[in-house]
Amino acid sequence: MKDKPSDDWDDMERRRLLQLAALGAGGTVGAEALRRFADLAMTAEPRDINEWQVACADHLYALRKRPPAQVRDDLLYDLLTVRRQADQAHGRHKADLHRVTAALSILYINILTRLADHGAAVRWGRTATAAADASGDLSLRVLVRESVGGSGLYGQRHPATVLALLDQADHLAGSAVAAGTSGTRAKALSLLGRHDEALIALNTYVDHDTGPSPDLIPTYRLPDQVHFAGSWVYAASGDERRADESRAQVLSLTPDYQYTANVQLHEALCTVVQGGTEKGARQAAEVLAALPNAYRTNMITEVGRTVLRNVPIDHRDRSPVKDLAALVTTTPALPPAAI
Repeated sequence: MKDKPSDDWDDMERRRLLQLAALGAGGTVGAEALRRFADLAMTAEPRDINEWQVACADHLYALRKRPPAQVRDDLLYDLLTVRRQADQAHGRHKADLHRVTAALSILYINILTRLADHGAAVRWGRTATAAADASGDLSLRVLVRESVGGSGLYGQRHPATVLALLDQADHLAGSAVAAGTSGTRAKALSLLGRHDEALIALNTYVDHDTGPSPDLIPTYRLPDQVHFAGSWVYAASGDERRADESRAQVLSLTPDYQYTANVQLHEALCTVVQGGTEKGARQAAEVLAALPNAYRTNMITEVGRTVLRNVPIDHRDRSPVKDLAALVTTTPALPPAAI
């Protein structure tokens, strides 16, 4: 005869995990796959903090190298697993697992944003923020808000909302210079056309150490990120020389596929800003068309849309511009969840 209270508890836990998975997965994962995620998380063996650190590093590496739809499933499974493990933990171990939840959530938000599942990304932003706050780790609390803001720049939030999130991060940081937020702030100001302010924020980012990566994901901050911000901001302001220099720096550091495509789109953006509408639109279209569908993420196509938004209205009936418009409005079909 089954232990009825235990069965009831397991059923309640399974329903809670399923609700969490459904809330965070949005439209990218089907109902049957979500049930399998919840069942697997229910039977997963507990992991210590060192094992979770390896998992975080593996997910970050996968995010940078593989199509986002391939990375999504394993990451969601680990998020459900660590959330269940954290609920059952106590003391210092519980705080550590909150830190893991926040770190994995940062990566999952990035994946969801690449997949244009913005509603789910915003919901996991709240999860990441709550987990970081519960951990008591100040640097992680600041980093989560910076990262949530950074994802918001790709068609997910109004840039003014991103600036408000960065203000919260800076308030938490207190007297310390939150250089990482300065890079995201520069990009948001650039999207708003506030180029002088964007340059000031960029200089703050360049002049200060961005700080160490979180110990759970030690390769989170890479040298190419400062140059990437420069490529973005200089291109949007039409500063071709400095945009070219920043782009060359990024490409010399062997960036992931997304940075490679986006700095090339920055070049097209700079061309359009300088008045070369047809040439810039053609450059952007070529970058997008060259990408396999699985790698043409929302974080790339949104930069293509930025190029398009900078085309003067009376030039939008030109053939290269129409070609670009067709590419940035086409969403490649996503494969179903593998688990």
